[in-house]
Amino acid sequence: MGGAFVAAAILARLGGRIGLPTIPLFILAGILLGPNTPGFVLLEDPHDLEMLSALGLVLLLFYLGLEFHMEDLRTGGRKMVVAGSAYLALNVGAGLAFGFALGWGTSEALVLAGVLGISSSAIVTKILVDLGRIGNPETKPILGIIVVEDIFLALYLAALQPVISGADDVGAMLADMGKAFGFLVLLAVAARWGTGVIGRLFATRDDELLVISFLGAAVLVSGVAEKFGVADAIAAFMVGLILGNTGSGDRIRELVHPLRDAFAAIFFFGFGLSIDPGDLPSVIWPVLIALLVTISMNVLAGLFTARVYGFGPRPTANAATTLLARGEFALILATMAAAAGLDERLSPFIAGYVLILAVIAPLVAGRSHWLARLLPGGRADAERYTEREAAEAGAARSAP
Repeated sequence: MGGAFVAAAILARLGGRIGLPTIPLFILAGILLGPNTPGFVLLEDPHDLEMLSALGLVLLLFYLGLEFHMEDLRTGGRKMVVAGSAYLALNVGAGLAFGFALGWGTSEALVLAGVLGISSSAIVTKILVDLGRIGNPETKPILGIIVVEDIFLALYLAALQPVISGADDVGAMLADMGKAFGFLVLLAVAARWGTGVIGRLFATRDDELLVISFLGAAVLVSGVAEKFGVADAIAAFMVGLILGNTGSGDRIRELVHPLRDAFAAIFFFGFGLSIDPGDLPSVIWPVLIALLVTISMNVLAGLFTARVYGFGPRPTANAATTLLARGEFALILATMAAAAGLDERLSPFIAGYVLILAVIAPLVAGRSHWLARLLPGGRADAERYTEREAAEAGAARSAP
C-alpha cells in the first residue's frame, strides 16, 4: 500500500510538471507495477487492494453528493431526467447496435451496451475536481446525468445477470429489480424528507467524531446497498446528498477532502493493476471503432443537453468531454461476462477500450475548448472566455 501511494505521488509530480492530469498517471503507475507488465511487480494480486479501491470510489461519489444540493434537484429534476435519459438512449443504444454489428452473440451485445453506455462516475468526479469545474453551470447537468446513469445501472445489472447466465427464472429477476428499486426509493425519501432528523444526529463540534460519523454512514449504506443489488457508488452519492444538505454539510466538505484524494489515488492505481495492455493488439480494430462511436454519441448527447439547458458552445464541449470516460463499471461487466462463459474476446476488448478512454478522457476534457471552437458560434464564445480568463488572471496578479 505504501508503495502504491509513493508510486502514484512520484508519477503525478512528474506529470504535473508537463501539465498532465493525475488520473492517467495513477492508472499508469498501476499498470507498470502490476503483474501484467515486465519488470518490478509491486502487487501480484490486484485483489489485495480491492477494499481500499472500493473505499476510494465510495469517497469520490460521496463528495459528488455533497456538492449536489436538494434545491438543484427540486428545481431542475425534470431537465436532469430528460438529459440523462437522452444520454443513456444515445450511448446504450449505440453500444447495443455496435454489439450486434460485431456478431459475437446476443448476450455479448447486451454486455457491450452497458460497457459503451455508462460513464465512469469516479473518473468524471475526479476530472471535475482536478479542472476546478465544480462551480461551473454545466456541472449540475453532468452530475444529474451521472445520477440517472447510476439508477439505470442498478436496474440493468439486476436484469442482465440472469440473462447472460442463461437463467429462466423471470420471477427472480423481477424480485431483484424490485429490491434494488425499493432501496433507491428509500434513499430518495431520506434525502427529501429526512435531512432534518439526520442533521441532528450528525450535529457535533468535534471534528474527529464528525469524520468517524460521516465515513461510517457512507461506507455502511454503500455496503448495505450492494446487498440489495444497488451499486455502492449511487448509495454513497445519496448519503453525500443527504449530509450535504444538513447544518454540518460545509464542515463535512472540508474534512472529506484529504480522505477523498488519498483513496482516489489508490482506486485509480488498483484500476491500473487490473488491466493487461498485452490484450489490446488482438482486438484493436473493434476498440478503435467503439472509441469513435463513443465520442460521436457523447458529442450528440452534449448538444442535446445544451439545448435542454440553453448552454453555449463552451459548456456544451465541457459536458460532452467530461462524460467520455468509461471505467469501473465496464470492468465489473468484464468479470460477469467471463464468469458466464461468454465470448473470450470480450475481456480484452473491454480492457483495451477502458484503458484508452481512461487515459485520453481527462486529457480531452482539459482541452474541451478545441471542440467548442468547432461548434456553432464556438469561435466567438471562445474569444469571450479567453478575454474573461485574461481579465481574471490580471486581477489576481494585481491583488495585494
